[in-house]
Amino acid sequence: MENMEKRKVMLSGIQPSGDLHLGNYLGAVKNWAARAEEFDCYYFMADMHTITVRQTPADLRRRTLEQLAQYIACGLDPEKNTLFIQSHVPEHAQLGWVLNCYTMFGELSRMTQFKDKSAKHKDNINGGLFTYPALMAADILLYHPEYIPVGEDQKQHCELTRDVAIRFNNIYGNVFTVPEPYIPKVGARIMSLSNPTSKMSKSDPNGCVFLLEKPEDIMRKFKRAVTDSDTENCVRYAPAEKPGVSNLMGIYSSVTGKSYADIESEFVGRGYGEFKPAVGEAVVEALRPIREESQRIIADKAYLQDVYRSGAEKAGRIASRTLRKVYKKIGFVER
Repeated sequence: MENMEKRKVMLSGIQPSGDLHLGNYLGAVKNWAARAEEFDCYYFMADMHTITVRQTPADLRRRTLEQLAQYIACGLDPEKNTLFIQSHVPEHAQLGWVLNCYTMFGELSRMTQFKDKSAKHKDNINGGLFTYPALMAADILLYHPEYIPVGEDQKQHCELTRDVAIRFNNIYGNVFTVPEPYIPKVGARIMSLSNPTSKMSKSDPNGCVFLLEKPEDIMRKFKRAVTDSDTENCVRYAPAEKPGVSNLMGIYSSVTGKSYADIESEFVGRGYGEFKPAVGEAVVEALRPIREESQRIIADKAYLQDVYRSGAEKAGRIASRTLRKVYKKIGFVER
């Protein structure tokens, strides 16, 4: 147990879209299970962040639980990772308000995600959309993580979190751990099956394979996958000239562990017509245990409830200690 206490903390919040796809899995989630051996990991479903955009309540509830189930099925063991739902730990919102008052208007104005989302949702440019980086800073600083995994699109928010933590510490002493960005180990970069020059994304459902998709639908997408308009019809890894085939080879390699040279020799003299369904079948088999386990977990309401309740309890203990310290420092009367 002592060893657990000494391990560095890592935290990641995930908006519950409920639609994890093959690109998410092979590119990132597949590597997350191994993190628990090195770090004390916290993963939360960031349901409070989703409401900056209008949601259908029943869909949000369903997606939050589905996503939690999928993460467990992908190998995030609740015994080794703290998994919880953001809105179940009220300290996120409470510290979020405090940090709003230590985050400058100019800093929030410069956030590129605010500009992007405002352009997309012109009819709903609300205060939360503007100030959510302060809530994100609270999400992080509550747990004193040394590291936060950041993609390219979150670097700005990570920098802001560091700035706010340093500003607060300069006024009140050493309250927050100033986190370092952690560039995660990246798995395969999976491209769209219908447009191999773009990353796989749920915004292009025909080119995107979802983890909970039926095997027959997955097979259909692979059979229709764009290969290349060359005449050689041979399976060869050459991303610049054969992006479609090279993407399929990348997927096949990721799910089977075979090298590109192995794949080329396996399909020598066999054309795209045989290769595409072979990749589809390999993906179906790789995702089958995840899909079946996800469905089993989603159906077991009591188990899922137990996971998110005990996760929120553990997270809440740490979060409330941090919040009490912050409240005392800024001069709030103790309850």
